[in-house]
Amino acid sequence: MRIRIEDVAAAAGVSMKTVSRVLNHEPNVRDEMRERVLQAVQKLQYKPNPSARSLAGQRSYGVALVYNNPSRNYLMEIQVGMLEACHASHYNLLLAPIGDGGSRERAADLQGLFQNFGPDGVVLIPPLTDDKLITGFLEEQGVPFACIAPKHPAGRIGVMMDETAAVLELMQSLVAMGHRRIGHIKGPSAHGACQWRLAGYRQGLKDAGIAPDPALVVEGAFSFESGVVAANQLLDLPEPPTAIFAANDDMAAGVIRAAGERGLSVPGRLSVCGFDDTPISRHIYPALTTIRQPTSDMGRLATLELLARIRSPQEGQMVRVQHALVPRESTRAPAARTPGAPA
Repeated sequence: MRIRIEDVAAAAGVSMKTVSRVLNHEPNVRDEMRERVLQAVQKLQYKPNPSARSLAGQRSYGVALVYNNPSRNYLMEIQVGMLEACHASHYNLLLAPIGDGGSRERAADLQGLFQNFGPDGVVLIPPLTDDKLITGFLEEQGVPFACIAPKHPAGRIGVMMDETAAVLELMQSLVAMGHRRIGHIKGPSAHGACQWRLAGYRQGLKDAGIAPDPALVVEGAFSFESGVVAANQLLDLPEPPTAIFAANDDMAAGVIRAAGERGLSVPGRLSVCGFDDTPISRHIYPALTTIRQPTSDMGRLATLELLARIRSPQEGQMVRVQHALVPRESTRAPAARTPGAPA
């Protein structure tokens, strides 16, 4: 027999309204009352009915992850964190891909999301965090939204990290190994992460007294395939780099593939590093030196800030998280380039 909210209220000795307020994480509930309700929920193994909650509270009790990002590894990690936060708050998670076509297509995808599902709020990930059509629509409709890694964080809620400082630390490690000719595969220019990570790369060269070479910077699309293409462009140079920093792990994995196709050992003849520390960085060989961005935590924290904003327009903030450099087998000191030496 299905446990009802009335059963929880009777077991806790409180009103159904109090149970509802506790389950919806509303303020102004005494700690003693809240604890009694939560104990009753656990004892009875009560699971709220989303449809009933929606009808009673004029909410859908769903939040949407709105995305247009080619990195499946990054997207999966964000989802894991969001699901954790949603589960704890008895919310459903909707996945809402937005087409990469023109403004009319993006607008149609967004309108369809609200016409068909009507989520209570939205989490945006790059590059949509800075898409004015998307953010403008949400603001016009009064829909709460949280941003992950927005290029322009002022006035936003969500989560971000100092990506420039993270890349600077990575560059310092490559320079300390002895690398002087370092290539960079950046992301699309419209993507905030592209700007921050490129700035860290340039600052690393400047601090080491290395003159920048425009030929060593090529653009990718944050996908494995674009990493292969960009790596070949760098490796075709008359004086190819001894190390390549790709702006995410998917592109870095593409670099390792391109090097392997040429018979270049990694890290014997080419050091490779990425950014994010998604599962692919540990699953490929050699394992990838990268910057750990706590992506799953970022998904969870952004969702928590969004749920706070849904409960109260005054709640929610921009949370900052820390990075970590993760050295692995894909980087080491550059090898001496002896003509005819095996790779």
